[in-house]
Amino acid sequence: MTYLLLILGFVLLIKGADFLVDGASSIAKRVGISDLIIGLTIVSFGTSAPELVVNLISSLQGEGDIAVGSIVGSNISNILLILGISAMIYPLKIKSQTTWKEIPLNLLAAIVLFLVANDQLIDGAETSLLTRIDGLVLISFFTIFIYYTIHIARSERELTEQTHSRPIWLALVMTAVGIVGLTYGGRWVVNSSIEIASSLGLSEALIGLTVVALGTSLPELATSAVAAYKRNTDIAVGNVVGSNIFNIFWVLGFSSSINDINFSPSINTDILIFVGATILLFFFSFTGGHHRVTKQEGFMMLFAYVGYIVFLVLRG
Repeated sequence: MTYLLLILGFVLLIKGADFLVDGASSIAKRVGISDLIIGLTIVSFGTSAPELVVNLISSLQGEGDIAVGSIVGSNISNILLILGISAMIYPLKIKSQTTWKEIPLNLLAAIVLFLVANDQLIDGAETSLLTRIDGLVLISFFTIFIYYTIHIARSERELTEQTHSRPIWLALVMTAVGIVGLTYGGRWVVNSSIEIASSLGLSEALIGLTVVALGTSLPELATSAVAAYKRNTDIAVGNVVGSNIFNIFWVLGFSSSINDINFSPSINTDILIFVGATILLFFFSFTGGHHRVTKQEGFMMLFAYVGYIVFLVLRG
């Protein structure tokens, strides 16, 4: 049954991603909102649903390493694995505002998480916790991000060509079905993966940073890969960048505002790797020419992710 749910979860993820990309793109074209904004908001929120479910369950059960580790690990895989694979499918064009605003917001999210989580390192406390106050701070940053995306949507609306690909009701249904498929598919894949990994005797932190992180990143992988295959690179990039911001500011913020989350100082290394991955994406947005991540750079990102996984296994 565990392996059957794992397979069914993958099927739901792939079909859910297909529906979500098509539905969200149709909504964007019909109401005059750019694909990038849809990718930063609707698609990012939908593909971050598994992370939210996993974090709520983990925080309520006191499994802090899984809660924080899955978010940091998911963000690393979002950039190195997902954008790497997507760029190998089709070169990813990155808009100027993404290079100078959304990617730096990813960097800011990592820095804020480091500051609010490291009570032992900064304050000399006995333990490090993400408390309710920390959660409210993260949610405040998330509110600013939402205001920013609404402002961009209003400024771009007049510049976006209005085309009608599907009826609005069908686009909304496809988007909703896609989000539901991604949510349940992600949940089945994660739960099955945790059960299989636990039977192999892996640690909670390693499970959070690898199995759970990969499992919760599957919606982003499916969505961005499908979007890249359909040459809709704005959604492919916007989905990843927006999802990273959602994961830290909203998912961790909401989870820690409900229940305190223990933070393991060993995850600081992974936060620094997330910072490095973000800087690498910023650098590649210039080296590929015309703000593109090329297929060769996508391979380099994928290779870096394989190296990260090897590092985690050796670290234990």
